[in-house]
Amino acid sequence: MAQIRQAACPLNCWDSCGFHVTVENDRVTKVEGDPSHPITQGKICGRGRMLETRTNSAQRLLHPLKKINGQFEQISWEQALNEIAEKLRDIKETYGSTAVLHSHDYANNGLLKNLDQRFFNCYGGVTELYGSLCWGAGIEAQQWDFGNAYSHGPDDVYNSKNIIVWGRNVARTNMHFYEKLLEAKKRGAKLFVIDPIFNATAKIADEYISIKPGMDGLLAAGIIKELLRLRLEDRKFIEESSVGFEDVDQLLGSVTLEEISEMTEVPCEVMTHLAHVYADKPTATFMGLGLQRYQNGGNTIRLIDALVACSGNIGMAGGGANYANLQVGQSFVFEELTLANRRQSRRQFSIMKQAEEVLKATNPEIQMIVVTCGNPVTQVPDTQVVEKAFSSVPTLVVIDQFMTDTAQLADYVLPTTTAFEEEDIYFSSMYHHYVNYGPKLVSAPGEAKPDLWIWTELAKRLGFGADFDYTRKQFLQMSFERLERKGVSLDTLMEQHTLELPVTAIPWQDRKFTTPSGKYEFTARTGHEPLTLAVPEESKWRNPQLAEKYPYNLLTIHPMRSNHSQNYHLLGGNLRLKVEVAQNIADDLGLQKDDMVRVWNGRGAVTGYLSILPTSHPNTINIDEGIWKQFGGSVNHLTSSSESDNGMGSTLYDCLVNIEKIN
Repeated sequence: MAQIRQAACPLNCWDSCGFHVTVENDRVTKVEGDPSHPITQGKICGRGRMLETRTNSAQRLLHPLKKINGQFEQISWEQALNEIAEKLRDIKETYGSTAVLHSHDYANNGLLKNLDQRFFNCYGGVTELYGSLCWGAGIEAQQWDFGNAYSHGPDDVYNSKNIIVWGRNVARTNMHFYEKLLEAKKRGAKLFVIDPIFNATAKIADEYISIKPGMDGLLAAGIIKELLRLRLEDRKFIEESSVGFEDVDQLLGSVTLEEISEMTEVPCEVMTHLAHVYADKPTATFMGLGLQRYQNGGNTIRLIDALVACSGNIGMAGGGANYANLQVGQSFVFEELTLANRRQSRRQFSIMKQAEEVLKATNPEIQMIVVTCGNPVTQVPDTQVVEKAFSSVPTLVVIDQFMTDTAQLADYVLPTTTAFEEEDIYFSSMYHHYVNYGPKLVSAPGEAKPDLWIWTELAKRLGFGADFDYTRKQFLQMSFERLERKGVSLDTLMEQHTLELPVTAIPWQDRKFTTPSGKYEFTARTGHEPLTLAVPEESKWRNPQLAEKYPYNLLTIHPMRSNHSQNYHLLGGNLRLKVEVAQNIADDLGLQKDDMVRVWNGRGAVTGYLSILPTSHPNTINIDEGIWKQFGGSVNHLTSSSESDNGMGSTLYDCLVNIEKIN
């Protein structure tokens, strides 16, 4: 008999939806939205619905696999765990524990997915990754400016007179915010979208501002110049609640509005107009994650923050420099889960440069890579180097549900469960501040096991099994210690399935910031790099010879139906790599829809079929990220593994390419 059960979406996404999952005969048959969820209210995206297909797919990995003479062979869990544990023991004794690299990303947003850190810390400490392919430069930037990266609660947008959506296509990536934008417009708010691509969010905007990719910080600087010229700045906030504005004022004096217009390809009068919009408070700014994926990414976010601050839109209802909402994740006690104090040794590699670091590592060299919650061969930039590095180590262990491009290179592939086959809690530090409970709904197929079971069994073999001798609920209880003191209990969450976390809906209202100075820091006083008017590394302004050879800006945006690379193999039909180009490129090169084209630069090349973006910024190309090798190959054959200016983010969008038609 069919039952409808409440559950939660595990995807690392803005919306963190509540689900109604239909279960019949120990099988998930349908995934729909939970109408009672306070934010998502019964509506979910195609990526969420795909979790039914993902759970029931015949392509699921069902047994542990070991590569023998170049071919995968099924082995028992006993053999797999014994051999991996023995290798871990030998590596630690011979080379030291940091000869193991733990490559972890965020394919699953479950709280207990952090227990892999507990395992490696109890093992003695390994080589870990720092930074983020996704949002790292912006997080670091806002921590310099405010002391933390906090956003306003979802309903606060109804207090806004003006709403700036900057480099964020919420129609594709944040559908419940899209609905709130529609409602805010009905209530009289004006919506402005700034983006190189005229996307679905731009279609509902009152005004769309087209900008050259990577020049968003400069545009913010131009608007600040006009605020100052027109004397529209919030002098009270600047003088009483900030430090360093005189440095910004001096920096802006080094460039003219006309020079900014030339580089951003935004008319001067648009910057003047936007200065009036920002002064017409409250004006809310909602930033996307793509605009900081450049070498100048940290400065980009800092300049937009500075614009919001000097216009006086900080700490007021309907305002905010909304980028991330880390106070959500900070509600939980991660140190109890991860046991960082048990780590005896530690080494860190940049997540962007993990492949290069593996290839050049000494004292010790990397002897084993363990991959959890990720598919780095597809998702990490500069694919050819990643493939070389992950193929070079003596042992590669991948824990996954499917034979991904990374798993294909592995020595051991361990099959793990989907979200509906294990219990966990889910939240997102990106948009809303509700936490969701996801119970176990169905049995796992074959011999697929939860990650926690794998860590527990390995820990037993390595002598620290007592550190994993807890139930899933007991582990969850550890993380709720701080919330319990505030009256938010795990039992209540498990009963109600969704709870509001006690966070601040309008951050910084008291004008007390968590920076060293206690004020908003236009320029930091703590040794951070100074604010600059930097432009992308791969641009004619910094590298004219490269720009002449590769004249087009490549964007690699989030796909519609797959959370990064997770679902491409499940989509069916005649999948093919799509290359979307601005109309001027098609006109200049005589390209037509469905032409097969080659896109290349000095790092690599991909081929695909042409599609034309009729309204996008000139000389812009987009190829969705996450595409598997069998469907045309990752766009990361083209992207750079360089780091952002503050060292914490990727430069995936800082990428120039050329394009040609092929037969």
